[in-house]
Amino acid sequence: MRRMQGAGIDAFGGEVRMLELAAPAFPAQDEVVISVQAAGVGNWDEIVRIGDWDVGRRPPLALGVEAAGIVAAVGEDVASLAPGDEVLTHPLPLRHQGAWAEWLVAPAALVARKPAAVPWEAAAAFPVPALTADQALTEAAPAPAGEWLLVHAAGGVTGGLAVQLAIARGATVVATAGPSSEARVREYGARVVLDYHDADWPARARDASPGGQGVAAAVNAARGGAVTALQAVANEGRLATITGDPPPPERGITVADVYVRADGARLAALVAALADGLLSLQVAATLPLAQAATALRGAVAGRAAGATVLTLEQSPEPW
Repeated sequence: MRRMQGAGIDAFGGEVRMLELAAPAFPAQDEVVISVQAAGVGNWDEIVRIGDWDVGRRPPLALGVEAAGIVAAVGEDVASLAPGDEVLTHPLPLRHQGAWAEWLVAPAALVARKPAAVPWEAAAAFPVPALTADQALTEAAPAPAGEWLLVHAAGGVTGGLAVQLAIARGATVVATAGPSSEARVREYGARVVLDYHDADWPARARDASPGGQGVAAAVNAARGGAVTALQAVANEGRLATITGDPPPPERGITVADVYVRADGARLAALVAALADGLLSLQVAATLPLAQAATALRGAVAGRAAGATVLTLEQSPEPW
């Protein structure tokens, strides 16, 4: 059996280290095998590491739930992709191993073509935050045109994409961000940017909204921030949180707890918007696969002004 290199864990809660794993077999009828060029790293990978997010596989496990690469083989029922195609994917539940490995197995339905204009690193870091932002925005504001919408923690990758998507769909955005991110969030098009360090920011957000009644909808991307974001929402409004901390509904506000869902067709539409310059994503750190533990610590700390990516060298086919 051929082997491959990956970065991951021997047991849930274990330290991230390099692993030697079984390479994938030839793909099943609906699958593709991808030679991974780059893989995204996010704080969600820490949730997988400690065992709090079931991704469909148990250790020994290569971590990583998003990647970009080159199709190496396709199953006999796959007509939408061919060997040599450049793609990206969020392929949960995992069918073999995670994305921090030389080879990744994914259902073809969860794979999108990578536009030539999108670099490998940006493509690798895009699927999870883009799908999360898109799905949270849809929950909070199904028809956002003309609405005032709050994005709490807009300085992060997911929050920044939520701002951009909301503005593209016609919303007026009030955002929170740290001082170092304020200018970038304004460039995204946010009408008002408030410093989340200011304890009075929810009141300032309400004051900025029409009539001072509060925003019609909100997307919370701040860990532990959903309760605070709720204070800025008008009566009968809507809030979607992506951090697993939905507050009890109050004042007739609808609350949604959003967990990212794999969706190849939607990913294709979103990455096309990235290629066209309608969306942007900043890659702050690029490290080799062997430094996956360092990359994950940095992503969890959240100090980088952008995404973290692991890069891999192309390997021979595993068959």
